[in-house]
Amino acid sequence: MMDIQCSTEMNEEPQMLPPPPGTFVDREELIQHVGEFAVSQGYVVTIKQSKRDKVVVLGCDRGGVYRNRRKPVDESSVESIRRRKTGSRLTNCPFEVVGKKDDGLWMLTVKNGTHNHEPLKDIAEHPSARRFSEKEVLLIKEMTEAGLKPRQILKRLRQSNPDLLSTPKHVYNVKAKLRQGNMSVRNYKSLKPQKSAVRNNYLSVMEPSWRQRDPLRIPNLIGGRFVDSQSFASIDVINPATQEVVSQVPLTTNEEFRAAVFAAKRAFPSWRNTPITTRQRIMFKFQELIQRDIDKLAMNITFEHGKALKDAYRDVMGGLEVVEQACGLANLQIGEFVSNVSSGVDSFSIREPLGVCAGICPFDFPAMIPLWMLSIAITCGNTFILKPSEKDPGAAVMLAELAVEAGLPNGVLNVVHGTNEIINAICDDDDMKAISFVGPNAAGAYVYSRASAKGKRVQCNIGAKNHAVVMPDANMDTTLSALVTAGFGGGGQKCMALSTAIFVGGLIPWEDKLVEQAKTLKVQTGTEPDADLGPVISKQAKELIYRLIQTSIESGAKLIVDGRNILVPGYENGNFIGPTILSGVKASMECYKEEICGPVLLCMEVDSIDEAIDIVNRNKYCNGASIFTTSGVAARKFQTEIEVGQVGINVPISVPLPLCSFTSSRPSFAGDINFDGKAGIQFYTQIKTVTQQWKDVADSDLATLQVPNL
Repeated sequence: MMDIQCSTEMNEEPQMLPPPPGTFVDREELIQHVGEFAVSQGYVVTIKQSKRDKVVVLGCDRGGVYRNRRKPVDESSVESIRRRKTGSRLTNCPFEVVGKKDDGLWMLTVKNGTHNHEPLKDIAEHPSARRFSEKEVLLIKEMTEAGLKPRQILKRLRQSNPDLLSTPKHVYNVKAKLRQGNMSVRNYKSLKPQKSAVRNNYLSVMEPSWRQRDPLRIPNLIGGRFVDSQSFASIDVINPATQEVVSQVPLTTNEEFRAAVFAAKRAFPSWRNTPITTRQRIMFKFQELIQRDIDKLAMNITFEHGKALKDAYRDVMGGLEVVEQACGLANLQIGEFVSNVSSGVDSFSIREPLGVCAGICPFDFPAMIPLWMLSIAITCGNTFILKPSEKDPGAAVMLAELAVEAGLPNGVLNVVHGTNEIINAICDDDDMKAISFVGPNAAGAYVYSRASAKGKRVQCNIGAKNHAVVMPDANMDTTLSALVTAGFGGGGQKCMALSTAIFVGGLIPWEDKLVEQAKTLKVQTGTEPDADLGPVISKQAKELIYRLIQTSIESGAKLIVDGRNILVPGYENGNFIGPTILSGVKASMECYKEEICGPVLLCMEVDSIDEAIDIVNRNKYCNGASIFTTSGVAARKFQTEIEVGQVGINVPISVPLPLCSFTSSRPSFAGDINFDGKAGIQFYTQIKTVTQQWKDVADSDLATLQVPNL
């Protein structure tokens, strides 16, 4: 019996789901959302009631069951059946959703999500699919006046519209209206007729408009929905290898940004009360989906950023490590408990989320940096607004799609796009509690100053001029391999690239082999499997690198490897720069003072380790520094006296795993608390201390409360 029952349940018609609630920028967007979702579920909606600037009520435009208005009769006779039908009427479907305008935004709620009829197996069953357009009505009028019959009219109309589903009967109806002088055409604002309806689940909605654009137009994510921006202004995302437009990123409007903040603010109370284990399960699913789509993510990064495919994979994997750390966040959020601080009094501390947080990302790591920010912030119980780089936003939006697929509730993660205006809006918004920023010096200083003046928590990783100190006793092969890999990997376009090598005792013993190793690197479009270096992000970046190289030569530096004017066959318009090495660089040169952000290695020479340490400590944008040596004494001296956040000993880039914090310091970091690890959790949470006492009612009159004096 159980097997039969299970089989019966599996064969039942799938239930028609109501549209997911959400927040919308305007009334038309809400109506379109409900209409498109309805078609995907096998029903059609229409406007039942509307007060244009206040409320809109949408109902199902499909009849329901017959309701008998007569007394029960013997159903064995044909007459009784006839009488039953004439005494009955078609009951309206009870389905109803309501959109209301609140604080400038439209909110959708489901009043009654049930239906009293079977779903449409094909949208062609609905009368709206058979209606004629205004142009077709005019053609029917002209052809009728010319003496054509309905079947002839229909045949001619189908020559220009093969998908027309109307019948001769519909042509007769139109002709009757025309004779009455009625040429109006009834249109369903919420329906775009399709040949079939897919009714699997909430994700099986019609193809959104932003995916239908050519080139692709990057959407915003607002309130759990990917929506095309209403902005007319956009920025082209250029493939740096071919100069082809990959996509267009809109400049999110102020109304859309407010909608994103509103959605995040509204989602926060529910999300903060979601058990940490539930949040972790979503992160586990998110991690699984990233691994599933890692090839797509890496390819998108290569197309938009230009870095070699193997570097793109490392980009994704670096972010994936943070997601994996978020999967075990419960243990890191444990507070402290002190029992009996006074007689019968206990005290404990708990960590609570802040509220709405935001992340402003750079172009150099399109996947890793967004995952650095959103993974920890969201798992701690915050809601988040992400602004990817306008130069390569594709990977961030793909990750947002995966987060939604993983089960992240509507409004917990939102994505907006833009440049200066959207950054100002993030800094100024009163509902924003904390901001994470990674990017150039000037922009980071601006964000920190503006946001902190508004009382927000801010963490800004800015600037990067990382050094490697090479001692005479260092292993030559290992050291040179590390310098070439860390100096030129990713095209030198990363915050922890080793852009400066300081050779203690001179460069001459190292120079020939360094040049030889640099020249073995293959400069190719990033999609080629053997590519070591791809193009730099833009023509402007290429021109800046060229200028800094030239000014260095004019200031006295020696160009021992020239990567300029390199041509890649088939990609002559690409922004390619080969490995470039400058020797004889001085601390006063512009190339040393500025962040080059390209495949350029600067070589300096000193006589002692003390001089090398002094140079590193005087550079205000040194994120990290490494030493290559076989001497434990030299290594210990270096780690003790060097004044940077990240120290490496015989490793090229001292970037720790996410279980340790990314500890930038001095002007390279603006803020109080760093990224990742325990510090990242501290940034996205606040401590609350609770002191409590419980007494028996019988003893309450006799007991006195004694709390330690401060």
